[in-house]
Amino acid sequence: MADEFDVEVVARDDRSASLLVRGLTPAVANGIRRSVLAEVPTFSIDTVRFVENTSVMFDEMVALRLGLVPLTTPLDDYEIGETVTVALDVEGPATAYSGDIETSDERVVPADENVPIIELKDGQRLEFEADAVLDTGKNHAKHQAGVGIGYRHLQRVEVVGDAGEFEDEEPRILRGVIETEDGEYVHTDEFDADLTNRYPGKELEVTDVPDAFVFNVESDGSQDVDELILRAVESLQDRADELATKVAV
Repeated sequence: MADEFDVEVVARDDRSASLLVRGLTPAVANGIRRSVLAEVPTFSIDTVRFVENTSVMFDEMVALRLGLVPLTTPLDDYEIGETVTVALDVEGPATAYSGDIETSDERVVPADENVPIIELKDGQRLEFEADAVLDTGKNHAKHQAGVGIGYRHLQRVEVVGDAGEFEDEEPRILRGVIETEDGEYVHTDEFDADLTNRYPGKELEVTDVPDAFVFNVESDGSQDVDELILRAVESLQDRADELATKVAV
């Protein structure tokens, strides 16, 4: 891997980010994508011990839903394979939500409180205790902290002239981030991904910028997007260093 990249934040909030990274090869860009999906560990509910389930769903169906509830993950305090105990006890008529789940560690809680688990009718009850285990997406998809990540070349758009007077102006769809002739970065959402909205009546030339990629990353809330990206890059670097050491022996 290269020693240094040029990184610019195009847009960011707690759970999503668009980053422009220069100095990458396609192989390294794909390595970062795979690392976000497979290498950053998160807590996920695994073994469920039902005390009572008189709902309309079988235990296995409820357990499947529980495994899809993202849990906040303090990575510095846990190792792969360690567990946290979680529990829930709800009686109908009511809807059991992720926010009803209690945990043995206040730092490991549902990332969203309003994920519905099951609707309970009058007289129905759901009570269980479960183990949330820390693991990675390469072992099970429910441990993927990155629920969405993709990348594409940064594309430069240049005006080369006026469109022909009698030419039909058809939509020209382009998604991601473009670089204008003035060096400005513009997300295609600003013009509904149609270049003809931004450059009406113009003839355009669109080219890929070599070694420049725009990443769009979204976290499931188990950790903020900054930590997700940094952990993924660190994991990729560690594996590259390990390979270099073994080859040098």
